[in-house]
Amino acid sequence: MPVLSDPAQPNGDLPAVLDMEASGFGRASYPIEVGYVLPDGAAFCTLVCPAPDWTHWDPAAERLHHISRDAAVRHGRSVIAVARHLNDELHGRTLYCDGWAHDYAWLYQLFDSAGLVPAFRLDNLRGLLSDGEAERWHTTKQQVAAEMHLERHRASADARLLQLTLARLRSASARGA
Repeated sequence: MPVLSDPAQPNGDLPAVLDMEASGFGRASYPIEVGYVLPDGAAFCTLVCPAPDWTHWDPAAERLHHISRDAAVRHGRSVIAVARHLNDELHGRTLYCDGWAHDYAWLYQLFDSAGLVPAFRLDNLRGLLSDGEAERWHTTKQQVAAEMHLERHRASADARLLQLTLARLRSASARGA
């Protein structure tokens, strides 16, 4: 996957960001795609093959991310392969997400099904924002998304969008904007 960047923004000191797509929302939902972007811009994304006891499917979620259950089953990696990859690549890091309550639950469901424990930490992206940056978050995110010409709502693209939105806000804050 090519590394997208925002050439107008400095990439220094950006956090690693993780995003997940899921079968739906709520207790029975589970992760079907995980993606992350590291501080250097390197990205990873994979579909997750649902574990045998993961059966819930919400058509509304599919309309949002455009991933069918069949695609996740046919093209997804096993929960254990995904969990091992995440531990190998993210060991000791803290990754940030914007939907912490959902992403945290889905991540731990993935690891529980794999019989593993995450070797990294997941935290809420909101904790990195000042109050002013939080107020400008949604508007800035929409601007960055429009500039990136995002055509799909997928995990690694969303993680990059979050990282670049944070970069844009930090740059504006540094300029006193």
